[in-house]
Amino acid sequence: MEGKPVAVLSNNDGCVVARSAEAKKLVPMQATLYSIRHLVQQKRLHVFSSNPVLYKDMSRRVIETLQQFSPEVEQYSIDEAFLGLSGFTHLDLTDYGHTIRRTVKQWTNIPVSVGIAPTKTLAKIAAHVAKRSQATNGVLNLETIDDVDGLLATIDVGEVWGIGRRNKAKLLQAGIKTALQLKQARDSWIKKRFGIFGLRTVLELRGTPCFAMEPVAPPKKMRIVSRSFGHLVTELSDLKEAIAKR
Repeated sequence: MEGKPVAVLSNNDGCVVARSAEAKKLVPMQATLYSIRHLVQQKRLHVFSSNPVLYKDMSRRVIETLQQFSPEVEQYSIDEAFLGLSGFTHLDLTDYGHTIRRTVKQWTNIPVSVGIAPTKTLAKIAAHVAKRSQATNGVLNLETIDDVDGLLATIDVGEVWGIGRRNKAKLLQAGIKTALQLKQARDSWIKKRFGIFGLRTVLELRGTPCFAMEPVAPPKKMRIVSRSFGHLVTELSDLKEAIAKR
């Protein structure tokens, strides 16, 4: 269904919880299936029920693929990950990003966007732009951009990693509308209004790493099966007695 307007529904098929880029032009997030039924009937939109087991398995496959490219892989969410590329100075990181993207597509059939930058926050912005700009072909290395501030001036402040709706509203009230304006805000004001986390976000926008990598924990290789009872337990009182003795 690549290139088609696709929406994924919630567990009870009640509303839209995920959309392809094409579907975003047709339906808003959380739209009810009832409200978009005409698009489905007209075959202008393809909808699918959620399948958490499949999503988790596909996510695992993508992460395992990414682990071929870096010893440091942090799975941030089911569909996002950070790779540590420090020490890869002998490589053209833009080309490396394209190799990663091609390999993930080839091995899992999942299209991904790659953002490369000195910090996590900037990498998220780079990936955001790479996903939406055909000129990048899915990969954007901010270190190759001459005017990073010019790019940040085009990014809505709400798109900055960790800002969220509530903080965005506070920033807008203060006249901060873009990622560049947030980057240029006074440290003292940011710390007073948004705490140390907010200050770290601003520092990351300036290129100073503040959020360390948290690599994926290695999978468990052992499973222990133990028996606590020599007979089938059917009474709660027997279970309570056994637990009390342990």
